[in-house]
Amino acid sequence: MVKKIIRDPMFLQQKSEPATEADKQVIQDLLDTLRANQEHCVGMAANMIGVKKRIIVVAMGPFNFAMVNPVITKRSGEYKTEESCLSLEGVRPCTRYKEIEVDYLDQDFKPQHGKYKDFTARIIQHEIDHFDGILI
Repeated sequence: MVKKIIRDPMFLQQKSEPATEADKQVIQDLLDTLRANQEHCVGMAANMIGVKKRIIVVAMGPFNFAMVNPVITKRSGEYKTEESCLSLEGVRPCTRYKEIEVDYLDQDFKPQHGKYKDFTARIIQHEIDHFDGILI
């Protein structure tokens, strides 16, 4: 189900909790909401739809995928950039890494490990920041 985007910085700055299989509907809601906002959004964290769980969804070309409880295990190629966020007004400076490795559960709660670079890595880093209440 498509959900309303949360724009309250006080809510968005709260830390997220690990997700469990009881949160499967949140994954579907995030995928639906990302699809509904695909013209101006490439990733979402669960807190953006009002759920403080460690779940993100990412658009990678024509494919959208979920990452549950993702943890960046390796990063390289630090650089400075600017980003915007669907939940916030304007553009802000931030530090990102060109290449990352991530351990996570897929939407079926099966363990995965992925290597990402460039724009996809940037999206994942931005969304994971949401878990710790980091607003760019």
